Amino acid sequence: MTLKETEDLIVSEFELFDDWMDKYNYIIELGKNLPVIDEKYKTSQYLISGCQSQVWLFAEYKDGLVYFTADSDAIITKGIVNLLIRVLSGRAPQEIIDAQLEYLDAIGIREHLSPTRSNGLVSMIKQMKMYAYAYQLKNK
Repeated sequence: MTLKETEDLIVSEFELFDDWMDKYNYIIELGKNLPVIDEKYKTSQYLISGCQSQVWLFAEYKDGLVYFTADSDAIITKGIVNLLIRVLSGRAPQEIIDAQLEYLDAIGIREHLSPTRSNGLVSMIKQMKMYAYAYQLKNK
């Protein structure tokens, strides 16, 4: 599935819900299905700065693609990072770097997050793109 197809799928999933409480509950459910980071990566080295809650993000490079796993101490944050992983994991570094992530606006998540959670979302995106840049440079 292409990045755009994955974004479109997520948008259609969110269209099933009429109000934001249902969407928040869905994000919480997504958090329960997060590809969990190995415990050995739950260290300060993998902690994302700028998030209200603790978020650990690990990336590995296999066969030209970047794969992400993560964890958080906040269930809503787990759901948010899972939304990012669903779209960005298993992609080539350049595809991650170029991703506009328009689906986040289409589902309305940015406007419904508190300012601190919104900052955390931006920090997660930046960190995922930084991993992609690093792998791209390392494997030229």
